[in-house]
Amino acid sequence: MSDETRTQGVETEQAAREASGAHPYGRYLEEFEVGDVYKHWPAKTVTEADDHLFCLITMNHHPLHINDVYAAQSQQGRNVVVGPLVYSLALGMSVSDVSGKAIANLATEELSHPAPVFHGDTLFVESEVLEKRESRSKPDRGTVKVHTRVRNQDGVLVAEFKRLVLVPRKNPGAAPQAEENVE
Repeated sequence: MSDETRTQGVETEQAAREASGAHPYGRYLEEFEVGDVYKHWPAKTVTEADDHLFCLITMNHHPLHINDVYAAQSQQGRNVVVGPLVYSLALGMSVSDVSGKAIANLATEELSHPAPVFHGDTLFVESEVLEKRESRSKPDRGTVKVHTRVRNQDGVLVAEFKRLVLVPRKNPGAAPQAEENVE
């Protein structure tokens, strides 16, 4: 058997893959700093197919999202992308920067959709770190709260929400920082 056809082991551990030079996926608690803003990449153009498939999967058959004739008579004059899809895309786009190493997503709050998203709009997403707290009861973890904002290609804010994520510490034995602790 030649070296080219010999079976090679596959490294499946995230830490080992990152040590090889792979892009880090998520962050440890120590890597978050209050005030940091992560501009998530890549952006996403929302297609009519994306919107219709999401509506079908979630059984949301409101005609504003799936009926051109109905939507043409609405105040927007055209189909509007269903809000939970916009939220889901933004959340997903933030995972590699915010919650890729998460133990759990603890809460989402203050979700709003101040402007509509239309088929063909491109979503640009960023998250700002609002707070970081170490656990008092479990020294291997802490929480991070982020404010995620979604803008379309014209810079219009189309959605935003805050999220609380439980993340591991990279160095659980390190001395705690002088920030407020959580349970």
